[in-house]
Formats: sequence, structure tokens, C-alpha cells
Amino acid sequence: MVLRLLPLALATFAVGTDNFVIAGLLPAMAEDLGVTVPVAGQLVTVFALTFAISAPVLGAATSGMNRRTALLLALAVFVAGNAATALGTSYTFVLVARIVTAAGAGIITSAASSTAVALVPPERRGGALALVMGGLSASTALGLPIGTLIGGANWRLTLWAVAGAGLVAALGIALGLPKVSLPAAGFRARLAPMKQPWVLGVLVVTMTALAGSYLLYPYVAAATEDLTGGSATTLTVLLLAWGLGTLAGTLIAGPLTDRYRPERVLAVSLFAATLVLAISPIMMAGLASAVVWASLWGLCIGIPVIPQQHRLVAHAPAASPILLGLNSAAVYVGIAFGGGLGGLAQSWIAPARLGLPAAAITALAFALTLATTRRPVTGGKPAPASRTDTGHRHQSAEPERT
Repeated sequence: MVLRLLPLALATFAVGTDNFVIAGLLPAMAEDLGVTVPVAGQLVTVFALTFAISAPVLGAATSGMNRRTALLLALAVFVAGNAATALGTSYTFVLVARIVTAAGAGIITSAASSTAVALVPPERRGGALALVMGGLSASTALGLPIGTLIGGANWRLTLWAVAGAGLVAALGIALGLPKVSLPAAGFRARLAPMKQPWVLGVLVVTMTALAGSYLLYPYVAAATEDLTGGSATTLTVLLLAWGLGTLAGTLIAGPLTDRYRPERVLAVSLFAATLVLAISPIMMAGLASAVVWASLWGLCIGIPVIPQQHRLVAHAPAASPILLGLNSAAVYVGIAFGGGLGGLAQSWIAPARLGLPAAAITALAFALTLATTRRPVTGGKPAPASRTDTGHRHQSAEPERT
């Protein structure tokens, strides 16, 4: 089963690398395309906005397809978009190429997650989601520094490398993944969970949790300048510690969510993240303590996405492509919102103290988690089993846990 999930993890790794690495390539891209760095920065903004819109919209449009077909279609668009970006010679062309790339990426994350859920029984959903989303976390730990290193010679090489990773993932899915069909349901039935206040509350938790973290993360170089002295090497050590912590958090989130209620795992991780962010000014006094702090911070924020996905899938299995697409959109809205708040906050607080408002936003996410702990009763018959072409059937209903 793990071998079937690896191409899905590689697909999310490619998406994560594509998203994060562009920030490190902006100066070279700006010079090559004949624009300023702030103008080139709009490539990141456009990608995030397109992803946020396309994830739920295209997730709904492709929800009737079997998951293998949806993934191959999305990866084809993703690979083509990255190839076009690498070939682009004008800013306008590259901007359009990034929109195309983001449209494909918007489907990949939710389709990969819903496929992983359909391939395993309910008691193993957390582990499957953790393995697939571990690719996204690995992109922050490994893809970002590797991509930046490759891009130091030529930024176009990085985009070709990302396109290559997407192509390998597509080959793995085409050759090793069975056709996975989700429970049959009409379009109106698939959209029904979106009307429920509880679902909206869960999505707001995702957005707020990411906003709290990304209020600080984009400005970590400025926040740690007194510690690093402007050294790129020291900053890379801190970012690597954060990325490895995030990867570890994602991987342990699966077993924890399978063993305990996802609401409990989510609440504990957000409470811990609040404390870690609150003590950031103290922990950044020395390099050793800062590395420990970055690792703990990454560990805490690497956990929440998995129990959030698990909650949504367990609530409405037939609508999982749409709900997971909405959750992916909430992740990117939270990232954009947090980055904006962090920029505004620096008008009244020093960058080194950004951990304090970040802790406050994360504490709000913790409070919202407590408010959405009680799962609504949906009633009706249990959802039908998902089907794969191997003949196995996995019951979609999940027993309550204490």
C-alpha cells in the first residue's frame, strides 16, 4: 500500500516545491524578465490566488472522475505550466504560465488526499494522509533549499526540475495506482456539506492556524537578523530546522490522528504552537536555542493539516474532493492573510517580536478548534463504500472515538 501512495507524495512534493521555491528565485527572474522584484513578486501572489480559487472549483468539477484520471489530468496541466514558465521570455507570458500551473496544482493536493483516503480503511486514514501530505512538508525541508541551489545557476533549471518531478509522479500514478471511484452522489449532494456552519468553522480553523504561522515565517530573516548577522548560512540552518520539524510533525500527525480523536490532536498542537511562538523573543537569543525553537515551531505547525483533513473526510466522504479542495484553498488564504498581517504588524512592532502577534492568532485558532469540537449529526444511511479496480471495498463511515 505504501508503494501506491508514494507517487501521490511525490506529486504533493512537486506542488510544494513549485510554490515555495519561486520566492528564492525572484531576483534572478526579475532581472531576466526585465521587471522589478516587487513586480516579479506578483507571480507568487497570482499563483496563490489562482490555487485558492481553483482548488474548490476544479475539485468540484472533477469530483465525478475516478481519482487516477483526475490526478493525471491535473499533473498534465501542472507539468505543462512549469515547462511554459521555464520557456517564457516575457513577464506576461510567465504570469499566464503561472496561472495555468496553479490551476493544475489546485486539483493535485485535494485529489491526492482523497485518493489516499479511498485506498485505506478508516482506521488508517491518518497515516495515509500523513504520508501523502509529507511530500508537501518535505518540499519546505528539502525542495526549497535544493531548488534554490539549482536556481543559483539558472532559475529556469529549477522549473524544469519541478516539471520533471511532476512527470515522474504522473508515470507512477499511471502505472501503479488503481482506478479509485468515490461514493456515487449527485452534484447537489456533494455541495451540501458546504452549507453547514460546522464545515465553515473547520475551514476557518485551517485558515487561522496558517495565518498565525505565516505572520512570522515570511519575515523570519528580518526577525532573526540580530542572531544571524545577515549570514545566509545561519539562516539556512534555521530554515532547515523548521522544515525538518514540519516534516516530522506531518508524519507523526497520521498515527496520532488514527489513535486519538483528530480534534484532540489538533487542539494540543495549536496550544503548543501558541506557547512556542510566545517565547520566540527569548529563544532567539542564541543559535542553539533558536535551532531548538525553529524545530519545535515546525513540529507544531506540521500537525494541524492532517487532523483537519481527517475531520472533513469523516464528516462527508462523498464530498471529500470538494471539502479537501476547500481546505487547500483555506491553507493558501491563511498564508496570504498571515503574510499581509505580518507586513502591517512591522509598522508598530519590531520584526524580532512578530512571534507575539503570531501567538495571538494561533491562540484564536485554538479557541475556534474548541468551538468546532462537537461534530454535527448528519443522519441518514452510512455512506457507501469507495471502490477500486482491485475489488476491495472500504467502508466510509467512521466510528466515534473517545
